[in-house]
Amino acid sequence: MVRHAGRGDIAAVAEWNAAMAWETEQKRLDMQVLTRGVTAILGEPRRGFYLIAEREGRAVGCLMVTYEWSDWRNGDFWWIQSVYVIPEARRGGVFRALYEDVARRAKEAGAVGLRLYVETENQRAQSTYRQLGMEQCHYFMYEQML
Repeated sequence: MVRHAGRGDIAAVAEWNAAMAWETEQKRLDMQVLTRGVTAILGEPRRGFYLIAEREGRAVGCLMVTYEWSDWRNGDFWWIQSVYVIPEARRGGVFRALYEDVARRAKEAGAVGLRLYVETENQRAQSTYRQLGMEQCHYFMYEQML
């Protein structure tokens, strides 16, 4: 089952985000900042939302969706971010269920597409995204932290 995250999910989502940052980039995140960040999106739906996947009544994964306006396409791209599936539920269709739910919601909302970014070394995730019909873009990503 896939559902919207609520306030009762804040601690789990924050813990999962911290685990994902460590597993994928060996980055330690400040839990206070992270918890405030998770809480902020739940309080401001214009920023996006979290979805929680449950199996047998137990939360086993999540992702966050944020929005990017495209003037070229006169519509929103939905960005999939902060994907995490607990280790014992991996390779069991949890991300597929989350992805299919996001795609359905995006179509219903009139979004023009789905996007996500992935670590260049994360071949397993890249394979999963290709299997779901996503294609690698020709853009590089740049950033400057402020």
